Amino acid sequence: MDWDTLRVGPLFLPRGYQWQTVFDHRTYQNRYALVGGGLANAKLVDVSDGVNEKGLMVQKLTFDHGGQLTEARHADKVQLAARELALYLLGRFASIAEIEAHLSEIELMSDTNSDVKYGHAEQHYAVMDATGRMVVIEPSQAPLRLRENPLGVLTNHPNFDSQIRRLHDYVTFSPAFEQGTVPLNTYHVTTGELSGKKTPPGAYSPSARFMRAAYMKELADQPVDLTMGVATTSHLLDTVTVPQSKGHRPTFSVYRSIAVAETCTYYFQAYAQLGMTALTLTPELAAQPTPQLYRND
Repeated sequence: MDWDTLRVGPLFLPRGYQWQTVFDHRTYQNRYALVGGGLANAKLVDVSDGVNEKGLMVQKLTFDHGGQLTEARHADKVQLAARELALYLLGRFASIAEIEAHLSEIELMSDTNSDVKYGHAEQHYAVMDATGRMVVIEPSQAPLRLRENPLGVLTNHPNFDSQIRRLHDYVTFSPAFEQGTVPLNTYHVTTGELSGKKTPPGAYSPSARFMRAAYMKELADQPVDLTMGVATTSHLLDTVTVPQSKGHRPTFSVYRSIAVAETCTYYFQAYAQLGMTALTLTPELAAQPTPQLYRND
């Protein structure tokens, strides 16, 4: 997550947690407990990424100039500010199939007719569940669009289809990927043949980082257990982590995170943190009634 300073930390939200959307102050109540990165206080709740007790994982990413936000109020819709969708999905749904069945009920709102002004931040979302299915949710049209993502990589703008088109210059996709028939939990979706292909750029633009992360993930060995899964993911994040360099760019990778569906564990690593903070959503923690923010050490 790239910002100019670290604003969030590891957190736990319990079952039954209630919060109000900034759009119209309608109250929503979470069905599921979750752990993730974010903040929660009397005035604001904001979850950037995380995993709930059913193994559903969500991350929100910047999507400037790609979103179509709704303006009119509709009493029969769930109307949210874009930054609230990750919290809503993690709190209400157990799987992508459930999200897909209810996605048409959700509208992401501009602040034109909102109770308070909150700007025009646009986002898209990476979502994965315990089955191994991964999708991208983009507000590029109304109703919201859900796009399968067996590649398993997403960065900020541009939209996912544009990123995939560019990736053809660097890898050769498998026939199953091209035909949209990749089985769940397929780790590599390219052939591994790199003859005649470009080498990914070393820049830190969203597109360059998408190409580099996808390229390295496709070359990496498939992890054989949890320890190797976390280690491999951490090393893949090394290839796209932005160092702090305030003289050249205002933002840097203020934190990195890894979520594990099988154990409902969320790993959080702040920029200056050498190790990781690990939160496991055990049945005992999930039953706790009070939200909790944790230190980054």
